[in-house]
Amino acid sequence: MNRRDSLFAVAVLALAAVPPSSFAQQQGKIWRVGFLSQRARPDSLDADIFGSFPRGMRELGYVEGKNFVIEWRFADGDVGRLPSLAAELVRLKVDAIVTSSTPATKVLQQATTTMPIVMGTIGDPVGSGFVASLARPGGNITGLTSITNDLSPKLLDLLRGIVPRLSRIAVLANSTNPFHAAVLKNVQAAAQKTGVTILSLDARTAQEIENAFPTITEERAGAIILAQDSLFTQQRRQIAELSAKHRLPLIAAMREYVEAGVLMSYGPNFADIYRRTAIYVDKIFKGAKPADLPVEQPTEFEMFINSKTAKALGLEIPPSLLLQANAVIQ
Repeated sequence: MNRRDSLFAVAVLALAAVPPSSFAQQQGKIWRVGFLSQRARPDSLDADIFGSFPRGMRELGYVEGKNFVIEWRFADGDVGRLPSLAAELVRLKVDAIVTSSTPATKVLQQATTTMPIVMGTIGDPVGSGFVASLARPGGNITGLTSITNDLSPKLLDLLRGIVPRLSRIAVLANSTNPFHAAVLKNVQAAAQKTGVTILSLDARTAQEIENAFPTITEERAGAIILAQDSLFTQQRRQIAELSAKHRLPLIAAMREYVEAGVLMSYGPNFADIYRRTAIYVDKIFKGAKPADLPVEQPTEFEMFINSKTAKALGLEIPPSLLLQANAVIQ
């Protein structure tokens, strides 16, 4: 059993061993869960990855409006709004708060040291200072990690296997996301071993995303690695349109980008991660302390390829990658 499998097994055993003492005494309580996101509110929560959280709660027997409610808070892509939204949730004295990004988790960590916080898709919870370790978080924060930092060299390798004679790759990151410094460091370290030059660009707004693509073209980068970020997820259609306009192959961590029109994705199932945050919330309701609930890592990763985009870019996807793909989107 490797290290990741061992940590996952520890997490499962710890979650199963939580005592139900306080929960049994509060069956009539209406539980309140905060949900803090850097993104704008989706047009349809049910159709979005965030909708997996209430679905997970329903699978555990909760009925929204009857024995639990969700206090949704969205920053509309503006990181500057997160502190006031976090303070609002703390004032509401919700029973737990689910977070969807590193910046959202950071402001909540600063807003409360006692209210349980359950991380969703956080790339590096240890490096970001949210938990002491994955096995023993040690504070009021626990949840799941998407480990997208560790996956960044894999994204580099996948691009090199698709784009011929690739010598320069742009990494589009968001400097308001402290996690992205680690992503850039990992990609640059991997690139040095292959002779690929990395061009780093910063985009903190939709307009800066727009401005980045002409620069990438002028600098003659042959492809783009997209760092995982809530703003980028919100703007995924814009990013797909720009990558098509500038004829730039782009790889991201979420299948939703491929569905929007980018070339390829490789990463964990983000919708399943949000479904599993419900398990943590349920355990906390039943008396568990976040400090005692190990952070869970994904054990399965998905690959999605947009064949229509590949054809438009004049790229031939190797048969080996087509066989590995969970789905090839036409």
